[in-house]
Amino acid sequence: MKNFLIKTTLLSICASSALFSSAYRLPEQSPRSTALSGAYLANAGGADTSYFNPANMAFNDNKNISSAALTYVSLAKIKYTDDQNPAFNSESKKEDLFIPHLFFSSKEYDGFRYGISLTVPGGLSKRWDSPYAKASAQEFTLKIIEINPVVSYQVNDKFAIGGGARVIYSEGIVKSDATAIGIPAKRDMQADTIEYGYNLALTYKPIRNLNIAASYRSNIDLKEEGNAKLYLSGTKLYDGGANVTVPLPAVAAVALSYDLGSTVLEFEYDKTMWSEYKALDFEFNDNVPLALKAAFDDPKPREWKDTNAFRVGITHRYNDKLTLLGGFAVDENPADSRYLGFELPDSDAKIYSGGFEYKYSDQLSFAAAVLYDDKESRAISQGRSAADPLAIEGEFKDASALLVTVGASYSY
Repeated sequence: MKNFLIKTTLLSICASSALFSSAYRLPEQSPRSTALSGAYLANAGGADTSYFNPANMAFNDNKNISSAALTYVSLAKIKYTDDQNPAFNSESKKEDLFIPHLFFSSKEYDGFRYGISLTVPGGLSKRWDSPYAKASAQEFTLKIIEINPVVSYQVNDKFAIGGGARVIYSEGIVKSDATAIGIPAKRDMQADTIEYGYNLALTYKPIRNLNIAASYRSNIDLKEEGNAKLYLSGTKLYDGGANVTVPLPAVAAVALSYDLGSTVLEFEYDKTMWSEYKALDFEFNDNVPLALKAAFDDPKPREWKDTNAFRVGITHRYNDKLTLLGGFAVDENPADSRYLGFELPDSDAKIYSGGFEYKYSDQLSFAAAVLYDDKESRAISQGRSAADPLAIEGEFKDASALLVTVGASYSY
């Protein structure tokens, strides 16, 4: 199927239930946002402002600014320990991913500025080889990409607004195989979609050193369409079209930053409206065989909850050329324990980050950042029974992510 990113998508499935990815949002999209743990709304500046807060483009230097960055993502192996059957103990594969980012912000044209960004605001890759975990997530890959053209308008010296259109492409690949644990059911599905939304932002400067900002990124329902193959006892019983609609949830954020002179402090709160995700309902172009209908065709409840994130960032101008950055965040996960699965056994996280920006010349600068996302251990008890032999009864631990972002910015 096609290519890669932002928000969201697809499916994972086992013989007894279908499971969708948990919190797959990626707020960090540039060296500064990575170094600040995502606390980069009120004090956003430079080319990447076109993505994080298009209103702030109005307060950039009157230049064209472009930047490019690359993020290396390392997802640690997740360990699962089963409370009832040691044979079900599992360990995921380590995942290494590379994510590109591009940004542009224009000079002023009669109070207006224009910008565009190409980002990867979400996605994941998770693979398991052990028989029990393979039943739901032999491979679960989600790729998302967003192109976001934006415009800003400076109302006066203290107030600016901005916004734009979101063009999103997403792709998912899901493979599951429960035959090794005595359930002769398999699925192989690929799907993708192109969808559209919008984003809005504003910045208010009540006094010279204080920025107050707010932003909103719209909910987008993604109708993933592709092909599914369903197997029972090694025999392919279905090979045809299939689709599933899932939300790319809205995100609302408010932030304030205060410039102390050589140091800027920023505090940000954002809310992700995961409660849009009520149920997972696969639809097939043709009839699914009765033996596979309950596993693959019946709607599955999700009932996710909205989540909160609290972020703090520090930007310190060490001298005319070197700027140091650091951040910390606390981020919730949306998934109810009853519906959590091996495709993404998510949990609440604490985020630590740091980085620097070096001004090589008046036109060219370089930046680098590192971020560590430390996930809490999570015990799950879903009530395993003869009717639901794949229910999880155990603990996930050692989940974490390491992000390293490098980039360069050029103004003219």
